[in-house]
Amino acid sequence: MPARRKEWFDDESFWRDLYPFMFPPQRFKDAIDDAKKVLALARPRGRAALDLCCGPGRYSLALARGRFSVTGVDRTKFLLDKARARARRAGLQIEWVRQDMRDFLRPEAFDLALSMFTSFGYFDDKKEDAVVLHNIFKSLRPGGVLAMELAGKEPLAKIFQPTTSQTLPDGSQLVQRHQIFDDWTRVRNEWTLVRKGRAKSFRFHHTIYSGQELKERLEGAGFRDVRLYGDLDGGEYGIDATRLVAVARKGTRRSSRRR
Repeated sequence: MPARRKEWFDDESFWRDLYPFMFPPQRFKDAIDDAKKVLALARPRGRAALDLCCGPGRYSLALARGRFSVTGVDRTKFLLDKARARARRAGLQIEWVRQDMRDFLRPEAFDLALSMFTSFGYFDDKKEDAVVLHNIFKSLRPGGVLAMELAGKEPLAKIFQPTTSQTLPDGSQLVQRHQIFDDWTRVRNEWTLVRKGRAKSFRFHHTIYSGQELKERLEGAGFRDVRLYGDLDGGEYGIDATRLVAVARKGTRRSSRRR
């Protein structure tokens, strides 16, 4: 990986210590049905799929079970090790690549690209989000499709709470504090994990996009026919939206010539 200034996501202990909260067993079960919903929205033409920021492989495994040829990309060794172990137990063949999403590029290799579970907008330099989208665009075949699912600005504004908490069955507690900053373009988070009487805090932030802002980013990367939804069921991105889901297509060579 190219040498860069370290950012919050480079800390492997963040993913290791918070893994039980971010990826409980039910979330893996839900990914099976959620992947079917994504496919219904995206309607990819082929079966070569890229799961960018795949984490422990929830969607990679679901797609592989559906006979997709899957490449899962993540920069975090701990998460990729989890993904590999799950794939081995399931008897699934998946290509795992340890690489930063700003660097992964495989020209015209995929029919479908996924960016799920708010795996976008991590970087201190917002321009690097555009780099990621350009790389995805180039990695898709003509007619390929990108599906994104993240916490949208409008749904977040509706439910925002400065402090939340949750407890696992083993008694571990996670206290989350949130603060909006940078003119309502980013959220700063402090998560404090309390386990066996000891507390450990993690601080991180990410960019939050409105539907229109994300659509403009996607169109700026070359995508066309960008459609927004308020959930994976295809609901309207309106007052009742719970998430920001975007489906964006890369034009075919024929449609590009027509333009």
